[in-house]
Amino acid sequence: MATAPADPVTKPRPTSNLRWWIGGLLFASTVINYLDRQTLSVLSPYFKQDYHWTNTDYANIIIAFRIAYSLGQTIFGKLLDRVGTRRMLTLSVVWYSVVSILTSLAGGYYSFMAFRFLLGAGESANWPGATKAVAEWFPKRERGLATALFDSGSSIGGAIAPYLILWIYFNWGWRPAFVVPGCLGFIWLAAWRRLYHPPEVHPQISAAEREMILRDKGESAAETTGKARPRWGDLLKLPQTWGTIAAKTLTDPVWFFIVEWFPIYVVSKGIEVKSGLFTFWVPFIAADLGNFFGGGVSGYLIRRGWSLGAARKALVVFGGLGVTLLIPTIFTTNLFLIALLFGIATFAYASFSTIANVLPADLYHSESVASVSGMSGTGAGICTIIAFKLIGYFSDERAAQAGHAFDPIIIAAGLIPLAGAILVLLLVRNNRATEAGLVRRI
Repeated sequence: MATAPADPVTKPRPTSNLRWWIGGLLFASTVINYLDRQTLSVLSPYFKQDYHWTNTDYANIIIAFRIAYSLGQTIFGKLLDRVGTRRMLTLSVVWYSVVSILTSLAGGYYSFMAFRFLLGAGESANWPGATKAVAEWFPKRERGLATALFDSGSSIGGAIAPYLILWIYFNWGWRPAFVVPGCLGFIWLAAWRRLYHPPEVHPQISAAEREMILRDKGESAAETTGKARPRWGDLLKLPQTWGTIAAKTLTDPVWFFIVEWFPIYVVSKGIEVKSGLFTFWVPFIAADLGNFFGGGVSGYLIRRGWSLGAARKALVVFGGLGVTLLIPTIFTTNLFLIALLFGIATFAYASFSTIANVLPADLYHSESVASVSGMSGTGAGICTIIAFKLIGYFSDERAAQAGHAFDPIIIAAGLIPLAGAILVLLLVRNNRATEAGLVRRI
């Protein structure tokens, strides 16, 4: 009796430009990440009234987030290099989505502080994980644009949050405003678990795309053949590491000030939250455009024959100078002018930020990318914690000075990224470590 032949194994049809679908997933993760963290910021003027919080109280709550976020970036960065991107980002999204939902059970100052600490721990793997995924999936000429794509999720998430969160708040109250963003993470997880695998073994990647990615990786691997995995101490001996840390440490606190304090800053100028709603939107959209400007222009300069280092540093200088335009906002209470100046400054910041995020992938080999990215995030977190403590103190001390409580803070925010740009120019350059193969040539 003849038997029917077994059905042949059907190989999935290759997905064109699969790496950009991966980039889209990283973007979506960052959007959801920022929706979760922005909920408290958007509702902070109402919580301050309902729970009688001072600016110092609010600062302490968001500092709890920053402590966990700062420590977690270095810890999870190291774990990412050991256990892999797919597994670690899965754990991260499950963690912070559950915590966001549970925040709806908070009942006051200490419970909000505890939930923010847990949220910070869960969200801390996002940037090291996305940076590592970019290093795994994109050749160096595309890393700037790929980094801009996922980093722009912070701007889009921040721009969407006031409209989504306030709409939920005014219709159903503040507790559902924490639940809804938390649920979005589980939808993302279904797509992530299905789509993300390393390019070496991905069943849906085309042969041509795999060969392109692996060829770029092979050039890097040849430089490190036979070398041991660098330890934290080894990495911290390199000036390039400190330049990379400075790039985020002296820029991210400015962005986090805008993310966490901007509604309170606008109110301190005598502007109501509802009438100033479009102002919340402008800096985030400007930052989104700045992300793509930074990644796109640096890639264009590389194609024009600029060295990788020169192309990246041109955007660093542009960003450091542009953020100084925050300073003139202390002289006006005109809503449109404040929005314009914050928009230009955040456009410049985001151009710089894109380069700060791509530097670990530019400079380091795959086994160190997430570790250095995590160190940079920890540096940024420590600086942000110090900044927020000072912001809470000085804004409370100067509360009687109507419209000017934040003046010293705005001046510092305008100048510190310029110092970061100078440090990048001085520390991130080819040297003996480059010749020894410890870092990549830029």
